[in-house]
Amino acid sequence: MKWKEVKLGEVITFNPHDNISKKQVGKKIAMEKIKPFTKFIEDYELAEFNGGMKFKNGDTILARITPCLENGKTSQVTILDDDEVGFGSTEYIVLREKTGITNKDFIYYLSISPKFRDIAIKSMVGTSGRQRVQQSVLEITEVLLPSLSEQKAIADTLSCLDDKIELNNRINKSLEEMAQAIFKNWFVDFEPFKDGEFEDSELGKIPKGWRVVELGTVCECVLGGTPSRKIDDYWNGHISWINSGKVNDYRIIEASEYITELGLKKSATTLLPAKTVVLAITGATLGQVSLLEISSCANQSVVGILENDNIPYEFIYPMICSHVENIINSQTGGAQQHINKGNVEKEKLVIPVLKVLFDYKNNVKSIYDSIAKNCFENKNLKEIRDALLPKLMSGEIRIPLEEAQ
Repeated sequence: MKWKEVKLGEVITFNPHDNISKKQVGKKIAMEKIKPFTKFIEDYELAEFNGGMKFKNGDTILARITPCLENGKTSQVTILDDDEVGFGSTEYIVLREKTGITNKDFIYYLSISPKFRDIAIKSMVGTSGRQRVQQSVLEITEVLLPSLSEQKAIADTLSCLDDKIELNNRINKSLEEMAQAIFKNWFVDFEPFKDGEFEDSELGKIPKGWRVVELGTVCECVLGGTPSRKIDDYWNGHISWINSGKVNDYRIIEASEYITELGLKKSATTLLPAKTVVLAITGATLGQVSLLEISSCANQSVVGILENDNIPYEFIYPMICSHVENIINSQTGGAQQHINKGNVEKEKLVIPVLKVLFDYKNNVKSIYDSIAKNCFENKNLKEIRDALLPKLMSGEIRIPLEEAQ
């Protein structure tokens, strides 16, 4: 069936009118709750409604302000109850299907397609740093629209990939909770060692033979660095490099940018091996902790804590997560608060005897291996989805409806 040329305003309801009373408590989805290029929203807060965009399940919420739109903050609402109205930032554009004309999942994939994003980004107006999408431009934008049944077939194909990504994310969340619980059981509550002897330490009673040490005496801590942006020969090489914002990622499986061998030499840092724990030490990302699943350099707002033969990353990662508030309490600075490498190195922790560490590692290794496997699988699924998306949305690839149904 031939696709029909339409204006988006004819087939999508922009910013639908839903009722929610002032001061009524409801589910609020703030801009920071939307993860870049992620279909599903995992979290919300309960808050009084005092204004903002309103939406229901199935609606797509599109960030209209820079740099949120460019960064991929577009998601579909699925966390509300039937007929429940949620709300969020005034910087959203809400897109809703028109019954019998458009499919809600197709609208979501249309909104993240390169063509749609390019039109939205080019329509932005306003002062530098506060530019916003012109909704009127989107409403008159002409697109080729397939039949409703083909919209559903396209959306179902892409949704299979996003559903698997979401499933992996849920599995990883459960695995992470399991790993953190085991760490707490062993090294905070000391449950497996309750029947043994304990002795006093500066951090309280600990199993006999265990030690209180400064982190820097048992693990190498490395401060990142950035080669000069003014020298082209330092950039666009083959060595992975991450900025502090990348530490927001649950696991780091790809670079922010790439530098050259010369850039690495001039950045006054080293290449951090995979399984290095990274901690953001400055600004908005202060205190964020992640784990490198690839070898990478980092910028000067990141400290890497390296594993070694005696202290495995499976111990370092949950330990840093549990100590991060203590480390942050040593922060300095005014508007731009920060901690430094020395603060990280001086953090005191309890180190068990080697046999206990190796027994613990054997208990949790499969959990951490599974998390990494799921993260890399998600990366591959996203690449497949992103390759298919423009071809399906343009009609370059058509889905036989008999097979799709």
